[in-house]
Amino acid sequence: MAMHSPITQFEIKPLFHIGSIAFTNSALFMFLAVILIALVMIATTSSRATVPGRWQSLAETFYEFVAGTVRSSAGNEGMRFMPLVFSLFMFVLFCNVLGLIPGFFTVTSHIIVTFALAALVITTVILYGFYKNGAHFLKLFVPSGVPAVLLPLLVAIEIISFVSRPISLSVRLFANMLAGHIALKIFAGFIVMLASAGVATAILSPLPLLLVIALVALEVLVAVLQAYVFATLTCIYLNDALHPGH
Repeated sequence: MAMHSPITQFEIKPLFHIGSIAFTNSALFMFLAVILIALVMIATTSSRATVPGRWQSLAETFYEFVAGTVRSSAGNEGMRFMPLVFSLFMFVLFCNVLGLIPGFFTVTSHIIVTFALAALVITTVILYGFYKNGAHFLKLFVPSGVPAVLLPLLVAIEIISFVSRPISLSVRLFANMLAGHIALKIFAGFIVMLASAGVATAILSPLPLLLVIALVALEVLVAVLQAYVFATLTCIYLNDALHPGH
């Protein structure tokens, strides 16, 4: 029995067209993630109880978790970016988790999506950095206390490091989700192949099944961890816009 290519799960397929614009499965699951986030947050916080119930406590836990990340990475001044960081965290988290459901599409397994999110972060850093600090924002690229002879080299290194931030931020998320889903697809295919190959080999099919279960648990952890990493790095980069001096 031939095993389907593990890459087919990442194909972007048009569902219908709105004029000349194609509405794809990727767009569908991005809309689904946003709708689910809105429904969850509205449903869990609508009561606004002084003594929160179970679901309101869950929403407040998410909020306090992200707020704590913002404060620890960008200080209290960074709380003005809380809506942005919280939105990015929840969007990445829901997209990652939705992608683990069989038959669903993993939006964050495409570099164009993760790069767009990273570009949003870096653009915010640059625009707010110049808005708040003016030309002083450029001190981000000029380390203090460096001998003049080394300054051109270090400035070039700082600029390259800054430019590479959206690349590393997007590739980290994209690569983790892509690799994990490919591994799951491959081992799931092994189960089907062994089970259909005969009684002798079917006995071995529980082995890849156990590995798939372990990989699913790991993927859930990675899905949550990557959302946290994305939010944390966003806070660190935003801190440079708030405090550009080294």
